[in-house]
Amino acid sequence: MSPPDPGGELRAALDAGHFVVTAEIEPPGDADPDAVARKAELLRGWVDAANITDNQGARVRMSSLAASLLAMRAGVEPVMQLTCRDRNRLALQSDLLAAGALGIPNVLLLTGDHPKAGDHPDAKPVFDLDGVQLGWAARALRDEGTLMSGREIRTRPAWMIGTVENPFAPPTELRARRLAKKVAAGAEFVQTQFVFDFDLFERWMGDLRDLGVTEKCAVLAGVGPIRSLRALEFMRTVPGVVIPDEVERRLRAVPSDRVTEEGIDLCVETIKRLTEVPGVAGVHVMAIGFERGVPDIVQRAGVGPGVRGEAGKGGRS
Repeated sequence: MSPPDPGGELRAALDAGHFVVTAEIEPPGDADPDAVARKAELLRGWVDAANITDNQGARVRMSSLAASLLAMRAGVEPVMQLTCRDRNRLALQSDLLAAGALGIPNVLLLTGDHPKAGDHPDAKPVFDLDGVQLGWAARALRDEGTLMSGREIRTRPAWMIGTVENPFAPPTELRARRLAKKVAAGAEFVQTQFVFDFDLFERWMGDLRDLGVTEKCAVLAGVGPIRSLRALEFMRTVPGVVIPDEVERRLRAVPSDRVTEEGIDLCVETIKRLTEVPGVAGVHVMAIGFERGVPDIVQRAGVGPGVRGEAGKGGRS
């Protein structure tokens, strides 16, 4: 028996050449199934898919697998995150098979944050594999029907494989080749760290084009609104996030009660600018806790399925 054909909307949108939009849904820290549905309701129709995070920040949450099913039930296509931090190769392959059997159309494979960063700092980290090795394992499952042990499986999963990359982490000159390695392992789309430093991002994209990576892997640039000066200060402490001086000056130049509005404006402008960068296939909107703002952002930027749907209606009238 074959698993359900995912028929993923994200894959279809990429294949059609649309500029895609993904966002994020953080599962609840308890067993409330409606929590996922409430967030999905805010995103439905405005994004092509939503990442379901996997114990984000090394903090205990409902499993990504369960929350992915709840998101599908609520009408939002999930991108199921899977980290190597909490599982060995048996558990990782088991969850990949489960995702395939349940019709989850996309998986995003990460190494994961160390437990020291989270709410169980004494937890023993696993890291049996890293993100690249997990990519190889996932591709072998799907394309060759083999486990890491070499045992063949009869029914293969059919999800699309994703990864993450940070164009701004030093040494920046090696970041394109690092992604090329992940693409060779099996990654078909990549979501990046927040893009604030456009010059550095465009250099990275140029390196990717030179390596032929953008012909094999859809690049979804990370964006998100900075909604307060406190958030700005926090973002400056996040490893790999580069905030240029002109961005900080812009946010500090407005009254405190207008920082949110200015941060949203900046996010919209960034998305519009990204649509003009050759090789960028879409954006990944990171607005955890501000899902209600995503529809306005993408509508103003003129991207995503909601905008495409309105354009299609206009074309038929």
